[in-house]
Amino acid sequence: MKFLKFLIVVFLFGCSSSKVMTDYDKTIDLSKFKSYNFYEDIGKGLNELDVKRVTSALDSVLISSGFKKQDTSDFLINVIVNYSELQTTNTISIGFGNGGIGVGGGIPIGGKKINEELIVEFVNAKTNTLFWEGVLNSKVSEKRKPETKTNHYKKVIQQILNEYPVIKKTSK
Repeated sequence: MKFLKFLIVVFLFGCSSSKVMTDYDKTIDLSKFKSYNFYEDIGKGLNELDVKRVTSALDSVLISSGFKKQDTSDFLINVIVNYSELQTTNTISIGFGNGGIGVGGGIPIGGKKINEELIVEFVNAKTNTLFWEGVLNSKVSEKRKPETKTNHYKKVIQQILNEYPVIKKTSK
């Protein structure tokens, strides 16, 4: 019985976690990229406050992994965020009827959720070519407090960069 409960918990957590998708040029030695900077127009799809949150999270992970932020750098980082509306599946239904005639409707419960696709791109500063990309899709609340956004971006940036082959994986 305990084993069955364990399997159910593992299944539920496995279904709910977001997966990072990556793509990179396997012909390039990623370990040669030691310094980075951001594109001036980083953060398509983000407001200025969220750009600061994302770049701060990127700085934190990269610097702690031994990278240096420099004006003249080996690679540039771009971040793109795309949002799409999710269909609400949590509703309370109400119906009234009498003698074959009825009226019903659903009332959504919980906050409105949106799908957030966060894309981090690493571009060779000398050749201006993309050499690594990480993408994470997650469901987020439309109305989030600033602290919630900061924590969310720290978490997803860490998840994405954990998949960069030369960064040590952490569980932050």
